[in-house]
Amino acid sequence: MIKKIIPILALLFSTLSPDAQVTPRNILETLYKPEAVSSFLTPKDQWKPYPQTPEAWQNAVPEFIRQNIISDAEKLISFRFEPISGTISMDFKRSGDRLRHSNISFRKREVLMYLVMAESMEGKGRFLESIFNGIWSICEESYWGVPAHISGTGLPDVERPVVDLFTAETASVVALADYFVGNRLDGINPLIRKRMYHETDRRLFTSMLQYGDKYGWMSRTKPVNNWNPWIMSNWILSSLLLEKNKVRRELMVYKSMVGLDAYLNSLGNDGGCDEGPSYWFAAGASVFDCLDLLSNASGGKINIYDNELIRKMAGYITKTHIDGNYFVNFADADPTLTPSGLLLYRFGKAVNDPSMVEFGKWAQKEYPAKGGGATGMRMRYLENLLTLQKMDTTAAKFSDPEAAWIGDVQILTARTPSGLFLATHGGHNAESHNHNDVGDFIIYQKGEPMVIDAGRGNYTARTFSNRRYELWFTRSEYHNLPIINGKGQEAGRDFEAKDVRETINEKESSLSMDIAGAYPLSTGITALKRTIKLNREKERVEIKDIFELNAAPVSFEQVFMTVCEVTIAGAGKLLLKGKDDRKLMLNYDSKAWKISLEEPSFEGMEYESFNKKWGGKKITRIILSSLKPKAKGENQFMFSPAN
Repeated sequence: MIKKIIPILALLFSTLSPDAQVTPRNILETLYKPEAVSSFLTPKDQWKPYPQTPEAWQNAVPEFIRQNIISDAEKLISFRFEPISGTISMDFKRSGDRLRHSNISFRKREVLMYLVMAESMEGKGRFLESIFNGIWSICEESYWGVPAHISGTGLPDVERPVVDLFTAETASVVALADYFVGNRLDGINPLIRKRMYHETDRRLFTSMLQYGDKYGWMSRTKPVNNWNPWIMSNWILSSLLLEKNKVRRELMVYKSMVGLDAYLNSLGNDGGCDEGPSYWFAAGASVFDCLDLLSNASGGKINIYDNELIRKMAGYITKTHIDGNYFVNFADADPTLTPSGLLLYRFGKAVNDPSMVEFGKWAQKEYPAKGGGATGMRMRYLENLLTLQKMDTTAAKFSDPEAAWIGDVQILTARTPSGLFLATHGGHNAESHNHNDVGDFIIYQKGEPMVIDAGRGNYTARTFSNRRYELWFTRSEYHNLPIINGKGQEAGRDFEAKDVRETINEKESSLSMDIAGAYPLSTGITALKRTIKLNREKERVEIKDIFELNAAPVSFEQVFMTVCEVTIAGAGKLLLKGKDDRKLMLNYDSKAWKISLEEPSFEGMEYESFNKKWGGKKITRIILSSLKPKAKGENQFMFSPAN
């Protein structure tokens, strides 16, 4: 009898629109039947994707990388693999805190990978006892995931293991440990490897084979997010490396391919990632992890890199780059991230995208890989290591696109040669990791944030609950949007931009849309046509809102968020001063608006990370309040670089 499936982070997936488009492309399922996959896959005992001996590592990876990994591992030989107590497991249920559990759990896996890699590279046996302790400690855990990803009491039901992101990741860690040092663990006790397979089998393999189609992130009828390719990549890797039964191994690889189709079916025709660039590295890049593994394990016979959707999905990341480590950060995406140049280079090569290849070369030079302990996406980490000596080291010829339009997620990006950058979007308020932010925009000047989307805080129990929109950073009132009769936008698929049109030419890059539908009817708004334009000829960003309400409002406000120093520079002029004396002037009608400034509250564990996200810069909320609110009219604002 099949037991009731425990809901998996149900509220996270409730933020995905149930009415969003799912296109049944089924790319992999259509191209590759089970019997073809069976004939294509390299047998387990013949598939050797990574070096396993010190001699093989010497030829594959630069010496300084190997020495860095071994040196780091030496400091961890005496690491105590701490057990996870019931009290720590209950933290999320009791207080909403996720960190105490994940800090212990994630660190154990990170340390284990350092030790495993060092032992494989050195081969002297001095890390083996620590590896044994790490593996045994992880196998003793009641749950390989995090408590935030199960419901009910906050404790796992050991009779029904639940697969989440970190269950799948842990399975990869165990599988790689078996691949790299398994035969040497037999010298300690042959029951170690038996336990490794048993725990991986019951927690991942059997759960996926029996209940996989019950998980929300495997849905064929509703859109899925980064969970799908992230988990699929780890399922593929651990199946290929650890499963001894040929038929079962091939079956799991095939099912993972069908599972990955669910994510590809969820994408729009432009391959946009509605979760943002930082999540693209867990979503689109994880699709590449899957495809790379499938191609590798089949001798190149499973290959869909020439598919136009895959190429567009890859190119999304170059279109959303701002400057340095800044990327467009609508919704829960972070404003900064360290782009993996090696990944971008490999992905660009695979899909034959020269711009992405050059972007990867640039990123590797700016943020060079130094080895490290493979904190996540372990198959990606290993392939990156093996690419270091093969990478083209000539000077990168990458230049950011002058303008880009990603229609399926309705994001426009544009820049001028002097460094004025604009990003804006339409969309709807039920996107994955949604903020109520239809019609929002950001402005950077010479690579520095001037008008911002504040981003997200720490994830807690409240983040993915029905209290999500109590958090100020998710609400439209704290985005660069109007507030009408004291109310902002609301969450849900029905709250969307309409009549969205982009214009890109030599004179301008602009986005126009009616965002009235993103607001509740109680505001009285019937039309709100917003046009956001990067005027190339005049080197400025222009905002125009043409609005109509069914009656004169009690209040009408416009908010701008910034991390700049804000000063009044004269009537109708507000100066935003950023780093290195970068300045942006906001021009507005001083006869129509009064100005006030405030700092959002940062009390509570959700807000502890904001200082770090913006490099210690203070977030200021600029509020323009209409002096004479009207039922119908036009508001204009202009941002231009200042001396």
